[in-house]
Amino acid sequence: MESALIVGAGSGLSGSLARLLAADGWQVALAARNVEKLSSLKTLNLRCDATDAAQVEQMFAAFEKQIGIPDLVVYNASWRTRGPFVELKTDDVRKAIEVSAFGGFLVAQAAAKRMLPRGRGAIFFTGASASVKGYAQSAPFAMGKFALRGLAQSLARELAPKNIHVAHFVIDGGIKAADDPRAVERGEDAMLLPDEIAKNYLNVYRQHRSAWSWELELRPWVEKF
Repeated sequence: MESALIVGAGSGLSGSLARLLAADGWQVALAARNVEKLSSLKTLNLRCDATDAAQVEQMFAAFEKQIGIPDLVVYNASWRTRGPFVELKTDDVRKAIEVSAFGGFLVAQAAAKRMLPRGRGAIFFTGASASVKGYAQSAPFAMGKFALRGLAQSLARELAPKNIHVAHFVIDGGIKAADDPRAVERGEDAMLLPDEIAKNYLNVYRQHRSAWSWELELRPWVEKF
């Protein structure tokens, strides 16, 4: 039975991915700072601040104790602050970079330490439009997501020859949530459906290693480029 640990989880994409994997026979755990928001999902729910190295180790230890070494680790966590550049608060900028990038490093390192001796595994990172293009008044988010993408690219080159599949997913658009007012404003086809995004994660995981993708960009049908 395959297993997955999804970090930075919520009810949107993480919830969709958890349900898809569970339906495919996986054992799934979700980790978040606020586990109460995960109560509707029938998974092993672990409390973890991904920017804290000790908590990340505790999370993996708890997963191993109940399930084992994960076959797939997905890093979904991010945090953003917006505003005119000269008005940004330094503490908020630091947090955006720590959650989006440094937390990804900590989780990936902990996963790799466990996967390398076993000789297999997969580590996936969730990116955004800001992974490849910085928007006005959104520099901290771009800084964090650019760094996460660089981490993924570097790890893919280092770990793929050791049979660990590293992939980065550019979610280039808004993810539709239940009763999302943006869906009405933008139109039904202008947002990504989380269930459909999740299918792409599983498809990439199932790739044969002779043709692994390190990055996949997902866009809604009618969003402006």
